Amino acid sequence: MNQHPFPYHIIRSSRKTLAIQVSTSGQVTVRAPHTMSEYTIDNFLAQKESWILKHLAHATPAPANTPDENPPLSDFRRSYYMDSARKIFKRKTVFYARKMNVTYGRITIREQKTRWGSCTSEGNLNFNWRLIFAPENVLDYVIVHELAHRKEMNHSPAFYAVVASVMPEYKTYEKWLRDNGRTLWQNP
Repeated sequence: MNQHPFPYHIIRSSRKTLAIQVSTSGQVTVRAPHTMSEYTIDNFLAQKESWILKHLAHATPAPANTPDENPPLSDFRRSYYMDSARKIFKRKTVFYARKMNVTYGRITIREQKTRWGSCTSEGNLNFNWRLIFAPENVLDYVIVHELAHRKEMNHSPAFYAVVASVMPEYKTYEKWLRDNGRTLWQNP
């Protein structure tokens, strides 16, 4: 039933709670009570997917003697991360669009050097896949920001009032992106 973009191993025991571990080598282990259903475990993994992917990105140490600090990603890894981002952004966009009572068109995942997200006048949304390595609240902020354009297609005070109605602390996440966004371009 593994529909997640990463393999994982379940260890069942007499424990009462769920826990996730990501080893330094990239092994994802879920520790679960004997009686817990696969469905509950699957939902828990879906909720923690951004966190897991962030830790997986830092799990495999870079090979020794690599002359380039940030060697280019292989096509396989880029495709893997883009596919993971597509699933995360689709799920979260559905959630926030309902919460904000807005509709949207197509979701496209890109690797834009200068943008984290955008919204077209037709309501199509574009997101930068590298946001999956940002703190989850920052990723959520970018989604809320783009969906707010479905009500206000500008950056006016009315636009920011829409953002603040869903995420009052949005300025914290804006600041995080300004201060740390460049770190998301360091290859995982």
